[in-house]
Amino acid sequence: MSLSHFDAQGRAHMVDVSDKEVTDRVAVAEGAVVMRPETLEYVLAGTAKKGDVLGIARVAGIMGAKKCSDLIPLCHPLPITKVALDLVPDAALPGVRITATVKTSGQTGVEMEALTAVSTAALTVYDMLKAVEKSMRIEGIRVVLKDGGKSGRYEAN
Repeated sequence: MSLSHFDAQGRAHMVDVSDKEVTDRVAVAEGAVVMRPETLEYVLAGTAKKGDVLGIARVAGIMGAKKCSDLIPLCHPLPITKVALDLVPDAALPGVRITATVKTSGQTGVEMEALTAVSTAALTVYDMLKAVEKSMRIEGIRVVLKDGGKSGRYEAN
């Protein structure tokens, strides 16, 4: 197995996907922001000083997915057809669980867009609550599903 973002001389390059078939593709990523129960109360009550934490983080995640190729140097700009984010408060964590689903019809997958969506949403949750708690942790960001394209389907265990 070789790394596709390096040429024969070991130089970084953008992968040529022009010969790949256009297929429907989907990726789902997840992550979490872990916080103290008292901080989660601000989210649940909707009383965070900066406003609606989950609503703003959802929009930030969508924007992050759309800007992925501007942030990650070797990502292709893609015609994204769907970005959906679920931000679920979880008292057992305690914190907020984040899931992003991204779809396209194209020549390369949307795993990076899904990961960027989760990361951007998590960073936004942190930003909105940092005045209350600076010790929050962003954890477990990973791809849990990828489907479409030559490599087929991947599901995390």
